[in-house]
Amino acid sequence: MKITYRKQSILKTLVPLIFSALLGGTAFCGTREAGSEKESPLGEWWSGKHFTGDWFGARDVLADRGIAFKGKWVGVYYGVVDSQRGSRGFFDQEIAFDADVDIAKLTGSDALHGLSAFGGVRWRDPRPASNPNTFVEGNPMFNPGRYQSGTQWRLTHFGLGYVSGEFFGVKDFLTIKGGWLQPQKDFIVQPLSLLFVNNAIGSSKGLTCNMPWSSSLSTWGGMIQIRPTDSAYFRGGLYMAAPQLTASGNHGLAFQGFAQDPSCNGLMTMVEAGWTPKLGGLPGKYAAGGYYFGVDAKSFDGKTRSDGVCGFYFQADQMLFRKPAAAPAPAENSANGKTFAAPVGANPPGDQGLSMFNLLTFAPGYINLVNFYFQSGLVYKGLIAGRDNDQMMCAIAYGSYSPDQIHVLQNSGIADQPSFTTVLEADYRVQINQWAYIQPYAQYLIRPNGTSAVANATVLGFMAGLAF
Repeated sequence: MKITYRKQSILKTLVPLIFSALLGGTAFCGTREAGSEKESPLGEWWSGKHFTGDWFGARDVLADRGIAFKGKWVGVYYGVVDSQRGSRGFFDQEIAFDADVDIAKLTGSDALHGLSAFGGVRWRDPRPASNPNTFVEGNPMFNPGRYQSGTQWRLTHFGLGYVSGEFFGVKDFLTIKGGWLQPQKDFIVQPLSLLFVNNAIGSSKGLTCNMPWSSSLSTWGGMIQIRPTDSAYFRGGLYMAAPQLTASGNHGLAFQGFAQDPSCNGLMTMVEAGWTPKLGGLPGKYAAGGYYFGVDAKSFDGKTRSDGVCGFYFQADQMLFRKPAAAPAPAENSANGKTFAAPVGANPPGDQGLSMFNLLTFAPGYINLVNFYFQSGLVYKGLIAGRDNDQMMCAIAYGSYSPDQIHVLQNSGIADQPSFTTVLEADYRVQINQWAYIQPYAQYLIRPNGTSAVANATVLGFMAGLAF
């Protein structure tokens, strides 16, 4: 595999750090001083929740006032082993910062309980050398990396939210959110899919070919959710739709929508109904929804014009197996010197075990490039003894291209029409501590752009992350 000098320098820097963390992190930091129960400053940092620590106590002080800051860095190395254009290494990065403010805590007013403010910005690497799809030459929805939309600095979201107290015996009965929003944060939410590297699985969800659906879709709008029971919800969103909302050039500042011609702006609506049961005590989520993106479009044969595109989706996520909670260590009974164990059930159930996620999307083929898409994945947390927070995972994604488009291309004399694309991905996330991980992965893309004209591609690499 051909790797440029810059990539070699990156690897030479990261690999020693990774192995030192995996093999000797605890010993290197020294969790406790000899003969003392006090943890060393370095040990406190290593075992803390954030790479930047507690800011000498300032983070806790701000949290007490209702102000919480979050940040992350993600770096991904893509080793394109074989593809349409051959082999090469790529390295991509994202840095994101978010802030949440509990207005009741900040002001000390109980009357404002449930009201919050939020905002966020991010940076993504804009270099061509960060995009593995320049060699894979696949449909952008199936890009091996999911950090290529909305590159450079970007304002992702800001606004106000409200979550009610308990009504009719239901906690969080009403949720309202408004401002400059990312619809992806509220609809088709699959936390396990976010662990994966490929764009289709982790972000696009089969919609990007039909509408600008990604984490770069920021727009004016509002969302309302009602929970009639503890395990059911109904959610709806109304947003501004406009061409080129996800373009890198607007930096998330397209407050006018399509500024060149605001008459091209429209409305985007999303609805979702969900059920979050505990089947056999194991959590799950089942949802169905639909969307309409109101920007002018036309059919592949050019005979039908529409004010927008629409589609539907179905989601089924379920924990399949939970590892039994570890039995507590025997403790000495001071009364008679005997030992005893806590009763069964004294330890709360954990999140270690096997979970699955599934998604189906459908869209009318006469006007949507991908009329059917599905993804399915398995994630096992804590499979290896002693590695309770590691996650082993695999997933498949499949998208079929519109038969209407195929028919039009055939009539035009084009012999090789896009039929389908399939992605296979397998990963293992090593959770180094609470704020750092390293994740080797492998991807195999079949018909990356839907046709036999572009070769299948194999990508091997790793993802690493830090929580600030």
